[in-house]
Amino acid sequence: MPKRTTLLALASGLAMALGAQAACLSDAEVGEMANHYFARTPAPNFAAQSDADAACTRAKFNKLLAARFGKVVGYKAGLTNPAVQKRFNTDQPTWGVLYDGMIQRSGFATAPNFGARPLFEADMLVRVKDAGVNDARTPAEVLRHIDQVIPFIELPDLVVQAPPKLDGAGVNAINVGARMGVAGTPLAVPATRGERYRLLDELATMQVVVRGGEGQVLATGQGSDILGHPLNAVVWLAQALRKENLQMKPGDLISLGSFSPLMPPKAGLSVTVDYLGLTGAQPVKVSFR
Repeated sequence: MPKRTTLLALASGLAMALGAQAACLSDAEVGEMANHYFARTPAPNFAAQSDADAACTRAKFNKLLAARFGKVVGYKAGLTNPAVQKRFNTDQPTWGVLYDGMIQRSGFATAPNFGARPLFEADMLVRVKDAGVNDARTPAEVLRHIDQVIPFIELPDLVVQAPPKLDGAGVNAINVGARMGVAGTPLAVPATRGERYRLLDELATMQVVVRGGEGQVLATGQGSDILGHPLNAVVWLAQALRKENLQMKPGDLISLGSFSPLMPPKAGLSVTVDYLGLTGAQPVKVSFR
């Protein structure tokens, strides 16, 4: 094959490869997605994006969410469980923003169609005590800079018409599906060194059990399912936020990720999540009317 023909063929192949991956969604496309989100109707799927273009799409989407919801109350680390990563064909976490009004109290009841593509999962929140959390490199260091550990059922929304087609970047682009969640009774982080080591061990080894209204087990997980230790999600998040010139602030709530599979809500279903082996943890509950 002549050299010129070879170069043209290579260029054509490169163009096709690049064309298979969409750029950052336009303002109009993100506006359409946001309109569907607010109306709780499924938005059209978008083509696969690079991580950078997904972050660009998420930033545009978040501007529209902020205009509706207002204050940022924290962040969520998503895809921190290898089983959930596998579902979305990725090997890395991602993150989204939590807004005012998204966090409800345990016992909250909602319609099962609370979102366009609603789901529920066992999760956990921590509350940031001081800005030192942004420099934490280990779970023990994270524990020095948080003051509460909070049982949490997340109620995410995968937004698009065909969620199985989302990959990790796609999940990032939709703000990791942040919609709502139900927070239980906070556990105060203890002051003494011995109690803190106990809490660190219990967070890694606790058994997380999701039950239905009749006491039937719907799903189970373990603390170490999230990056080997749930507080590693905060370590990862601090580094990811720093790349975009963001930081966690005192009072921020941080969602750590999934201890269970993502499950669909059904009318009449009541859900309780227990954290067995975590001293003092009370169950957290939600119901779908």
